[in-house]
Amino acid sequence: MKPRITVITIGVDDLERALQFYRDGLGLPTEGIMGEEFEHGAVAFFDLQEGLRLAIWPRESIAHDTGISEYKPNPAEFTLGHNVSSKAQVDEVMRQAEKAGARIVKQAQNTFWGGYAGYFQDPDTHLWEVVWNPDMLPED
Repeated sequence: MKPRITVITIGVDDLERALQFYRDGLGLPTEGIMGEEFEHGAVAFFDLQEGLRLAIWPRESIAHDTGISEYKPNPAEFTLGHNVSSKAQVDEVMRQAEKAGARIVKQAQNTFWGGYAGYFQDPDTHLWEVVWNPDMLPED
């Protein structure tokens, strides 16, 4: 297996609500929901950096496709990290997320390792960390 990830798919309870959060609230580019003509096929993709997409797909569709029973998700299973260029950008993205309907679970603050970060949950309880790391600044 090559060290490459091209799509990160997160399960959602309400596809339209999740689309509105990510597209309208956070401003992620998408062509909207596609695949509605197929049972368990409705999905939306968001372009992230080159070669990486975020997909939102109903949890029941993921369960159907994989043959795994649905279970109550645990928000602490994983986090999605969004690295920015400054502390001010962390605060800006956190405000944008909250305005879009996110739940702030940890206000942005200085970290023990010399960075600055905060956490929010999207409407389906996925945890996002917005982080400024002086050793891992984004290229843009």
